Amino acid sequence: MIRQAKWITSPRDAGEAAFTYSKRFSVKGELKRATLYASAMGIYVPRLNGKVVGDNVLAPGWTSYKKRIQYQTYDITSLVTGDDLLEISVGQGWAISHMGFFCQNHFFADYTSVITAIELEYADGTVEHILSDESFEVYTSEVTYTEMYFGETVDKTAPVELVGNAVLSDVETELIPQINEPVRELIRLSPAELIITPKGERVIDFGQNMAGYVELKIKAPRGSRIVIHHGEVLDSEGNFYNDNYRNAKSENTFVCSGGDDVFKPSYCFQGFRYIRLTEYPFEEVDLNGFAGVVIYTDMKRTGRFVCGEPKLNQLYHNIVWSQRGNYIDIPTDCPQRDERLGWTADAQIFFRAGAFNYDIEKFFVKWLGDVALEQGKDGSIIGYVPNAVVREDARVSAGWGDAACIIPWDMYVLYGNKELLRECFPMMKKWVGYMRSAGEREFLWLGGNHYGDWLAMDSGEDSYLGATSTDLIATAYFAYSTSLVIKAGEVLGEDVSEYRELYANVRQAFREYFMENGMPKKDIPFTAPPPKRHGSYDTCGHGITQTGLTLILQFGLCEENEREALAAHLAKMIRDNGMKMSTGFIGTPYLLHCLSDHGYTDIAYELLFQEGNPSWLYAVCHGATTTWEHWNSLKEDGSFWDIDCNSFNHYAYGAVLDWIIRVTCGIKPVESDPAYHTVEIAPKPDRRLGFAEAEYMTRSGRIRVHWYYKGEKVYYELDIPEDVTCRLTLPSGYKQTLVGGSHCFAE
Repeated sequence: MIRQAKWITSPRDAGEAAFTYSKRFSVKGELKRATLYASAMGIYVPRLNGKVVGDNVLAPGWTSYKKRIQYQTYDITSLVTGDDLLEISVGQGWAISHMGFFCQNHFFADYTSVITAIELEYADGTVEHILSDESFEVYTSEVTYTEMYFGETVDKTAPVELVGNAVLSDVETELIPQINEPVRELIRLSPAELIITPKGERVIDFGQNMAGYVELKIKAPRGSRIVIHHGEVLDSEGNFYNDNYRNAKSENTFVCSGGDDVFKPSYCFQGFRYIRLTEYPFEEVDLNGFAGVVIYTDMKRTGRFVCGEPKLNQLYHNIVWSQRGNYIDIPTDCPQRDERLGWTADAQIFFRAGAFNYDIEKFFVKWLGDVALEQGKDGSIIGYVPNAVVREDARVSAGWGDAACIIPWDMYVLYGNKELLRECFPMMKKWVGYMRSAGEREFLWLGGNHYGDWLAMDSGEDSYLGATSTDLIATAYFAYSTSLVIKAGEVLGEDVSEYRELYANVRQAFREYFMENGMPKKDIPFTAPPPKRHGSYDTCGHGITQTGLTLILQFGLCEENEREALAAHLAKMIRDNGMKMSTGFIGTPYLLHCLSDHGYTDIAYELLFQEGNPSWLYAVCHGATTTWEHWNSLKEDGSFWDIDCNSFNHYAYGAVLDWIIRVTCGIKPVESDPAYHTVEIAPKPDRRLGFAEAEYMTRSGRIRVHWYYKGEKVYYELDIPEDVTCRLTLPSGYKQTLVGGSHCFAE
C-alpha cells in the first residue's frame, strides 16, 4: 500500500539539518485498526501526536539504496485519538552523509526524502488511506546538524519554522518490507568513572567499548552548551584520544532549553568507551545524568560459553560485544571511524562465530540480498556491501568476494535454509565465473589487487599485507568457492558437472604452480605489484607461511599422503616462532582448526593461551573490552599501531570462538543433515581450563555440553534436544550415538 504514496522532499534544501514532514488527519468513524507505513532516503523518526512511533532506531536501515529501500510497518491503533498529527522527521543518515573511507557525501542521493502511508480500517469494513504527497507541510526541527560520522547538534532553542509544502522527489528505487530485525536500544550503561586527565580534561568512562550514543538528562540555563567527543581508549599518559577515528569528528552538541532536557542523537551513532566533556555548563559533573545507550540489531541470543579461565571468559565477553557493535543493520568492520562499511571478508570470517551467539539468519538474508544486487555483470564483488564509493575506486579481492559463496553455504548448514541457498546460487556461480576470468592463466587466479592475508605479522608488525603470496590465496579461494558451488548444487539438485571439472582443473593447476614435492614453494613470483601503502610497497609472495600451509590443508589442496608432513611443518613453524602465530585475517580463522584436525590440539591450545603479541589474550591482558583490529593495536610501550587503520572494536579475530565451540566444547553441525538435526559432539578438554560449558539454541532445541575435571577424571554432561541425533566421540576414542535427553560420561 505504501507504494501508492509519493516520495516527497522539502521545497528548500535541508542541508545537514533534519526536517519534519507533517500531516493532520481525522478519523471518520469507529476505528478497528490503524497502520503506519514509512520509509526514507535518509534516517527517519515517526511521531503521532508528539509520541515516537515504535521502538526501532536508524530506520529504514542501510541497503543498496539506489536499488532497494526497506519500509517499516507500525500498528498505531492505540495512538490515534480522532484528530491526529503525523510527523516524520528525516536526517541524512547513511544515504546522504559522508560515507566510506573517502568520506564521499551524497553517494546515494543529494537530499533526504520521505514516503509514508496510513491505513485506517473502520468497523463498518471501509478503508481510508492517507498518502504522502504535496499536501504535507515541511518544518525545520531542533536537530540543526546531523552527519553519520561527524555527529549531531540538538538545539532546544532553535525555532521550528514552516518551510512550505512538500514537493515531489525524484527517488527511484524498489520499496521492500523490513527483512531483518530492526536496530533497537538494547542495553543501558551507567558511567563507571569520572576522570580528570593530566591535561585537565573531564572524561567519563563507561567501562565498556560500545556502539550507540550518550543520553543526557540535564537542567541548565537556556542556551547552555554541552559538547561531547567520543573515544575508545586513553593514550599512554591517560589523556583523551581519538586520532584513530580519522575524519570522523564524532561530536555531539546539545543546546539547553532552560528546562528539564533529555538529549540524544536520533540520526547517527558513535563507537566509544570514553566521552570528553569538551564543553559543559557546570563545574561539577552529575554522572547520574549520563547513560550509554547500546544499539544493535535485535537478534535473538542463541549461545553462551563459560569456562574456568577468567581471561578466556573475558575474551568471549569481548567477542560478543564486538559483534553487538558491528551488527548494526549490516555486518560492519568497525563502528567508530570514517568507515563502518559492510566488509565482506570480515563478515564471512566471523559468520560461524556470530551464528553461535545470535540467530543471524534474517540479518544475513537481508545483507546477502544487497551483495547479490551489488554484484557486477562480470560476477565481481567489491570488498564492502552496500557500496559507498565509486566502483572504479573499489577493490575486488579473494577472501572478500568469496563471502558470496561461503556465507550462503554456512547458512544452509547452520539453519537448513534451502530456499535461501537457491536464491544465492546464481550469485555463487557468477562469483566463481569471475574468478575464472580474472586470472592471467586458465584455472589460476594470478594478478589482481588483493588484500591478501590482511594484517598478518609475518612481513613485519607494521605491514598491512602478510607474507603469503596473494596469488596462492586467490587460487586457493578459487578452488574452495568452486567446491561450495558443487555442494550447493548437489543439495539443490542442479547439474554441477561443469563445476566438478572446473574444481579438478583448478586444484591440479594450484598444485603444479604453487607446490612441489608435496610442499608449497617458498618463493612465488609476483604477477602484479602489491598495493602501495604509506610510501612503500608491502612485500608478499611466499608459500611456506603459516597461512599458506593452513589454506592448503583446510581447503583440501593436498593429497592425503601429504597431510602429515604439511601439518608437521605448520606445527614446527609455530614452535620455531616462539609458539606464536603469524597469521592475519585469512589464515587465523582456520589455523586452530587445522592444527586440531591434524593431531596438534595441544599446539592449538598453546596459541589460545598465549598472552604476548600476537595472541587473542594480548588485548585481554591490556584491558580490552572488545576485540581489536590488529593483534597489537596498542603496543607494549603504550604507543598505538597507527592512526590510519586502528580500530579497538573489530570482530574479525573473534572468529576463534568457532574453534572454541567446535573443538573445546565439541559441538559441530553435520553438513549432510543441516540445522543440527544431526550433531557431532567431540569435546577436547584441557586441564588449564578446569571446565568449559557451551549451550546453543538450535532450530530443534537447546544443545548443552559441559565438561569438568575432578581428580584425574573428566566428566561430561550433555543435553540433547528430542529428535536430534548426536554422534558422540570422547577423547579416549569412545563412540556412541545418542538421541535426545540428558547424558553423563566420565573417563
